[in-house]
Amino acid sequence: MINFVTYFAAACDPNKTFFGLPAWYKYLSPDADALGNCAFKLQNINDIWLIAAALIEMLLRLGALVAVGFIIFGGVKYISSQGEPDRTKNALGTIINALVGLVISLIAAQVVSFIAGKF
Repeated sequence: MINFVTYFAAACDPNKTFFGLPAWYKYLSPDADALGNCAFKLQNINDIWLIAAALIEMLLRLGALVAVGFIIFGGVKYISSQGEPDRTKNALGTIINALVGLVISLIAAQVVSFIAGKF
C-alpha cells in the first residue's frame, strides 16, 4: 500500500499547483533515489495526516472557486433583474452569501495550511 502511494507523485516540486490547487504531497518531504526520481515514503502516522491536510486544503480552495462562480452568477442575476425588487433582493442575497462563503473558505484554507506547516 505504501509503495502504491509513492508512484502518484510525478513531480518533485510540492509548490507546483494546478489551477491554484496544491498537490496532495505538498507537506511531505521528497526522497530522491539513485536515478534522481522523486519518491514519497510514508514513515509514520503524521504523514497520513499531512496528506489529509493537503486534500482538505484542495477542497477548501475548490470551494473558493465555486464561491467566485456564485458571485459572478449573482451579478448576472442582479443585472438581469431589471429593477424588480424581488429579483434584485434575491440577487443581492446570492452575492452576499457567496462572499461570506468565499471569506470562510479562504480563512479555513489558511488555517489548514498553517496547522499542516507546523507538523
